Amino acid sequence: MNNTITSGLAVFPGTLPTNPTTPSSPETEGGFGATLKDAINQVNDLSDNSDQKVTELVQGDRQDVHNVMIAVEKADIAFELMMQVRNKIVSAYQEVSKLQF
Repeated sequence: MNNTITSGLAVFPGTLPTNPTTPSSPETEGGFGATLKDAINQVNDLSDNSDQKVTELVQGDRQDVHNVMIAVEKADIAFELMMQVRNKIVSAYQEVSKLQF
């Protein structure tokens, strides 16, 4: 089954465990929380990288506008993906909280 969120996160190396079909235990890999934290850190790194490139361009240290724009777009797409994942997590939590036991 092709999961849109999973395939989208695979664009960023190191975002997902190497074998996503094997459930990870909290003791070995940190589980879902660690994976989510790693993904957020990667988005933050992309944002910091694009900020640095934009600053260098404005200061005149860079002449390659196209690489700066690529870095900015990568950071933007990563952030949008992170927000969609967050929205799905919040939506799932709200659905679970509505269940009556």
